[in-house]
Formats: sequence, structure tokens, C-alpha cells
Amino acid sequence: MKRIKTLVIAALIAVSGNAFAQDRPMHEVYSMMVFNFVRYVQWPDHDGAGDFVIGVIGNGDVYNTLNTWYGGKPRGSKTYVIKKLNSAAEIENCQVVFIDKSKSGEFDAVNNRVKGKGTLVITDKSGLGEKGSAINFKTVDNKLKFELNQKVIEASNLKVSGALSSMAILI
Repeated sequence: MKRIKTLVIAALIAVSGNAFAQDRPMHEVYSMMVFNFVRYVQWPDHDGAGDFVIGVIGNGDVYNTLNTWYGGKPRGSKTYVIKKLNSAAEIENCQVVFIDKSKSGEFDAVNNRVKGKGTLVITDKSGLGEKGSAINFKTVDNKLKFELNQKVIEASNLKVSGALSSMAILI
């Protein structure tokens, strides 16, 4: 059963990163990938009630797509809330922060603001995985892949499923 679940997860992420990307704009691919990452990460306060907040700094298309597809939908006992953020100063109680390539200059400020707070930081610029992003999108051989920084995940008190780790470029 566990093997079947792993194969299904792998297929979903592979399809979202490759075949899906052929027919969809990149902001839709990023939105779907961010949502899939969220499904396979466990947060320290996983069982608490309230909102599950995904903040987006930069790309308005990613924000709009995430909000349209997932905003207001349930996540266990929580509800997805998608917030458009202009800078790190606006981050409050976000479980996930996506920083678009156009706003990668905000990375250090975001990292300083969320350090140790159980926030998954997802970026889209070469080098940010090594610099301290938990997940960083990367194009390899014209295919969208992702890096997973295990030390950052651990320092954030997050747990990532083995299936997600097995598909990542581990750093």
C-alpha cells in the first residue's frame, strides 16, 4: 500500500512538472506544485484549528491561481487562505511563503522573519536552495525540478514525506 501511494505521488509531481507544463502557463504549474508540496509536508501545529496561510511575494498570477483554485478550501480542520504579500514585513502566521524570481531580493528578509517558525519557504531562483530556501524550483534539461534543503526543513521543524524527498534534488 505504501509503495502504491509513493508511486501515485511521484506520478502526480512528475506530470505536474513536465507534461502539465507543456499545456499550461508556468504560474499554473507553480501553483499546482506548491499545493502538492503542501500535501506532503507536516507542520508542528498540524492538528490545530484555524487558517492554513500561503503567502505569495511577487508573481500576481501565482497568487491569483492559488487563490482561485485553493483559497477557502478545507485542509483537515484548517482552511486555506492565500495572501498577496508585497514584502517580508507583511508576513504574519504563514505556513508557506512562495517568493517569485522577480522578488528574490526579499529572500534574506523573509528567511530572517520566519526562521524557526515552522514556515516552508519556496523559491524560484538558482542558488536560493543552497542559500537557505526549503524548496527551490530549478530547470534541468528543460524540465521543471525542485531542490529540497534537508537542513532547512529540519531547522524549521517540518517533516517531509519520503515520497517527496525521493523526487527532489537533495541539498
